[in-house]
Amino acid sequence: MNRRKFFKNGSLLTLGTTLLHPFSGMANTIQYDTEGKNKKAKNIIMIVSDGMSTGTLNMTDLHLSRKTGKCSNWLQLYKDNRVNRALMDMASASSIVTDSAAASSSWGGGVRINNGSLNVSENGEEHLPIWQKFKKVGKKAGCVTTVPITHATPAGFCINSKSRNAQEEIAEKYLEQKFDVMMGGGNNYFSPEKRKDKKDMYKAFASNGYEVVKTRNDMFSASIDKPILGVFEDKGLPYSIDRENNKELLQKVPSLAEMTKKAIEAMKDHPMGFVLQVEAGKVDWAAHGNDITGLIYDQVAHDEAIQVAMDFANQDGQTLIIMATDHGNANPGIIYGKEANDNFDSIQGYSHSNEWILNGIGKETSISQIKERVHYANNFALTDEECKQLLNYYTNLQTEKGLYNPKHLPFKILAEIQKQYNSVGWISMHHSADYVELALYGSGSHLLKPFIKNTDLHYLMLEAAEIENKF
Repeated sequence: MNRRKFFKNGSLLTLGTTLLHPFSGMANTIQYDTEGKNKKAKNIIMIVSDGMSTGTLNMTDLHLSRKTGKCSNWLQLYKDNRVNRALMDMASASSIVTDSAAASSSWGGGVRINNGSLNVSENGEEHLPIWQKFKKVGKKAGCVTTVPITHATPAGFCINSKSRNAQEEIAEKYLEQKFDVMMGGGNNYFSPEKRKDKKDMYKAFASNGYEVVKTRNDMFSASIDKPILGVFEDKGLPYSIDRENNKELLQKVPSLAEMTKKAIEAMKDHPMGFVLQVEAGKVDWAAHGNDITGLIYDQVAHDEAIQVAMDFANQDGQTLIIMATDHGNANPGIIYGKEANDNFDSIQGYSHSNEWILNGIGKETSISQIKERVHYANNFALTDEECKQLLNYYTNLQTEKGLYNPKHLPFKILAEIQKQYNSVGWISMHHSADYVELALYGSGSHLLKPFIKNTDLHYLMLEAAEIENKF
């Protein structure tokens, strides 16, 4: 898309224009323009399910519909014709199959770059990330995620880096830019005990006026008059299903919806508005591990965050909600068979992720103990042969490669065993080149066309907020 032509139609307001409708006192008077044609987007909330194949969206909707009688918030918006919807081409500069860094950078910097980089082209050219653009015109900006806050998707909206893996450096760049709310995992990149250079980034953030929170209760009680840094785990947050079934985790770690609500509360009264990225990052991790329980319940967590954002948007009347994914991953789906309904419904009784199951098995584990653990987590009985298949990976020190699997746990073999009982199949353990789902609700949503290139979304956000691209 030609960037100059993108802003050709319509009169854009000057950056210093006084906003006539601050949030306070509006909730009971506004009639929300669901088509978003008549209002500029004072606020933007982009909610990303990282690695969400279409099958993931479909299966989660079926899971909720069959379990609760109500479909997902995302699909209900489709059914009610309340969103503008598109397919989006997510290719990077180096491949038709993108990684999360290049994908987020296409939205963040408005340019396609190579996989592995963050808003830095192969020739070294840096592209100003969109959350920095919004900060320059006076808006607050933040990110919340279920993976490290320094991970690729939030970083792509916020900073420039030649490598997505430079997460210690990314933490420092967040402080330099003074983002207003940053919450997720990633203690390894902030703690002096974990960082290679032994810098205390918590102390650095606190010295710059941030309220640093490390537990769910601390987050709830954090002042909204100060910027917030929330870091709740060393790496990613626990899978939603594991958190829900562990009292200690439930008390310590906030849900994605809770982080989203706190971030909105902290920024909503700012007179110039705010921008917020919300990421269900562990949907991608679960897809890499063919972990059906982790996948569906973290997608449900993403859907709950959509509801939080929608509730605010419907009260506020000046907010654009963007629902998206950055790429497919593993393309899971329900396989045809006479037992497909009952098999798929059995997932409703799963209490733990495959990661939880496999981390509790070792070479000293007996067959009876494996049976007991899987039955506890999945409510079905493995055969002796299936137990031996799993145990073989531990006793013979076999390794299974894959992203987010540092212990080389046998995710693939467990998923193949589960398929017989839940009828869910997977094509791989890697990203795919899908054209992805994109839906817009609220102010500026009418700007969306039925098929767009990933970089187009960068300029759509600027146009929706009536900000000229002069950076």
